[in-house]
Amino acid sequence: MASSRSAISASRLREGFGRAGAALARLPGHATFWLKALSQPNIDLTLRTHAGLRTRIVERPGISLPPDDLEALVSQLRSIAAKTLPQQSLTYGIFSGKPERLARAIVTLISEEETGRPIAFNALSVMEIDLDGAPIEVTHLGLVMIDPDVRGQGLSWVLYGMTALVLFARDGLRPKWISNVTQVPAVVGMVSETFSDVYPSPLSGARRSFAHLQLARGIMAHHRAVFGVGAEAGFDDERFVITNAYTGGSDALKKSFEIAPRHRNEIYNEFCARELDYVRGDDVLQLGRIDLAGARRYLMSEVPGGSLPALIATLAMLALQRLVLPFFYWMDDTRAFGSLRPRSRDEKGSR
Repeated sequence: MASSRSAISASRLREGFGRAGAALARLPGHATFWLKALSQPNIDLTLRTHAGLRTRIVERPGISLPPDDLEALVSQLRSIAAKTLPQQSLTYGIFSGKPERLARAIVTLISEEETGRPIAFNALSVMEIDLDGAPIEVTHLGLVMIDPDVRGQGLSWVLYGMTALVLFARDGLRPKWISNVTQVPAVVGMVSETFSDVYPSPLSGARRSFAHLQLARGIMAHHRAVFGVGAEAGFDDERFVITNAYTGGSDALKKSFEIAPRHRNEIYNEFCARELDYVRGDDVLQLGRIDLAGARRYLMSEVPGGSLPALIATLAMLALQRLVLPFFYWMDDTRAFGSLRPRSRDEKGSR
C-alpha cells in the first residue's frame, strides 16, 4: 500500500513539474505579447491561447491595416458568420467592410495554427459618448461568433474578456466603461459576474446610476449602428431594454428563448425570460466597468488553469505599466507625459 501511494505521489509530482516546465517554456511568448500590447499605438498581436490555435487582436483595422489586409480580415470574419448562420447574412458594422465602421473596431480572431482556418471571433467597438459634459470612450463588447464545429473547446474566456483586459492594461489600469447588447442569458450572466457596477443585472446591489443613464441614452441616440439596431426600435430607460431590436441589419441574430444559450445560474435565465419579449425581439443594454476588481475576477474565475503563463505575464506587465514605464516616460524630456512638457528645440540648442 505504501509503495502504491509513493508511486502515485511521484507520478503527480512529475506531472506537476511537467506542467510547470511547459508553462515556463511558453512564458517568453506571453511576455512578448503583453509588452507589445502596452507599447503599440494600435494593437496587432498574435498569441497562442490554446493548443493548436492562435489568437490575433487587431485594433482599429479600418485605419491600421492596408486595404488588401483589411479585405482579407473581413473575409475571414464573414467565413465564420457563414458557418454560424448558413441560411442568412449580416450587413451591419464590421460585415459592411466599410473602413469607417472598422476604424472604431477591435477584432479578436481565433484560427487553427496548422491550416490558418478562422474558427471564432469577437468584434468590439469603441464609442465616444458624453458623460457629465465631457467625452469618454465606451468599449462595446460586440458580436461573438464560433464555428459550430469547434464549440465547447473553452474559447469563451478569450472572446469575451481577454481583449478588454489588454485595453485596460494598455491604458494604465484606468477604469473603462463597457457596454453589451444581448438577449442571451449566458452572456447577461457573464457580463454581470465579470465586470463592476453592471446595470441591469439580477444580482443584488445592481443599481442604475445617473452615469449609467447618461451613457445609455448617448448610445441609443448616436451608436445604434454599432450593434445593428434600427431607428424604429424603442428603448425603456428604466429597465435598459431595447424593444423590437432586430431591425437594423442584425435580423439574423434574433433568437427564441428556447434556443438562447442558458447560464448555469438560473437567476439570469429567469431575468431574461421576465424582462425580454423574445417574440417581438428585445435586447438588454448592459453597462458596467472594467477595473482592478473586475480584472481580478476575470483572471481568477474565467482564465483556465492551463493558461497560467498568460496570467503570470499579465500580472508582470501590469506592474511594468503601472510602476516602471511612468519612470521612463518622466526621464524622457523629448515627449509630453501628463503635465510634463518636452524641452523646446531652442532650449536644446542653447545647451
